[in-house]
Amino acid sequence: MAPSATTTTTTTSRRRPTVSFSDEEPKKLALAPSAEPVYPDIQTIRDAIPPHCFQPSALRSLGYLARDTLLITALGYAGLTYIPLLESTPVRWAAWIAYGYLQGLLCTGLWILAHECGHGAFSSHRLLNDIVGWTAHSALLVPYFSWKFSHHRHHRFTGHMEKDMAFVPQRKEDRARPRLANLYMDADLFEDVPIVQLAKLIAHQLAGWQMYLLFNVSAGQKSKQREGGWLRVSHFEPTSAVFRPGEAVFIFLSDLGLAIGSYLLYRAAGVVGWQTVFLLYGVPYFWVHHWLVAITYLHHNHPDVHHFDADNWTFVKGALATVDRDFGFVGRHLFHGIIDTHVVHHLFPRIPFYYAEEATEAIKPVVGDLYHRESRSFIGQLWETFTTCKYVEEDPAMPGVLKWAN
Repeated sequence: MAPSATTTTTTTSRRRPTVSFSDEEPKKLALAPSAEPVYPDIQTIRDAIPPHCFQPSALRSLGYLARDTLLITALGYAGLTYIPLLESTPVRWAAWIAYGYLQGLLCTGLWILAHECGHGAFSSHRLLNDIVGWTAHSALLVPYFSWKFSHHRHHRFTGHMEKDMAFVPQRKEDRARPRLANLYMDADLFEDVPIVQLAKLIAHQLAGWQMYLLFNVSAGQKSKQREGGWLRVSHFEPTSAVFRPGEAVFIFLSDLGLAIGSYLLYRAAGVVGWQTVFLLYGVPYFWVHHWLVAITYLHHNHPDVHHFDADNWTFVKGALATVDRDFGFVGRHLFHGIIDTHVVHHLFPRIPFYYAEEATEAIKPVVGDLYHRESRSFIGQLWETFTTCKYVEEDPAMPGVLKWAN
């Protein structure tokens, strides 16, 4: 689905000069190159983007919502009506497998539209955004407001080694600590065994989303809003340490959406049976959250992308420490460009997805080599990234910057 050519951009230019004074010539400046890139300020980047890119159209967004909903409904009807009529068991199961994959793609598109709502990029009307986002996410068994609050903090602190909410990497010194992910064994013991890595990647893709919701896994140590043990960090608990006290009522509304969605599935199972409900809904559910985890993971994990300690982090540094990737037709048309235009989305999350490509082109001259794009196979890079980007260490050339270990 994606081209195989390799064009990866790294941060190699825009160096900041180091200034020092000589005792013999106190008024003369000696300039020496530094490894620290020069980052433009956020207003300079914003000024490069055409103003209309910041103006969402409710009508246009609702049109995409109607399109995705129609496609999902039509495919679901076809699966329920025609696949059970296939007499050959192998053909019937092949049809269900194809259905699950395709419905997963379409439902991921719906997920991303709800994501637009959470950022206020769906329309300029907050109530409409929350109604559409809550409804769409609840239909996918996603806690809308819970995700919205934690996801906003991920955007606020992207690349921050302590406060980011998603995919904060291990430091080199942390690898010696026992972890459940390594079955409390030495992390280096099975690191290069392909079957072990494959099993971990499958678990990462199938259960990563649920583990994030239940236990706030991969979040930074200081990402919580207040003190709480590891059992008090769920996205489903109104008094969770992940959220502020004033957000509790919205967490309850998220749970209400999940309860309604679960009840409707229960009623559907009483009509068509649990096996049919699992094939119609359950299999696409796992596909959707496989794509969600893969997209988020690959946007924030790449050999050229840095992380920052608390003293050296800034919003612009974190937002530019993301990677645009390519997933061909699926990425641009079914996933609403979220894979292709993630850098500008992190800089300005209120830009609607249908203006994100234009905005991306507008910021490239301003950010220069600080912009990252990876055009190799999206899925192919999932394996390579997972097996190579394991922990970060201090970059001796740039104090406060952490790079992926070689």
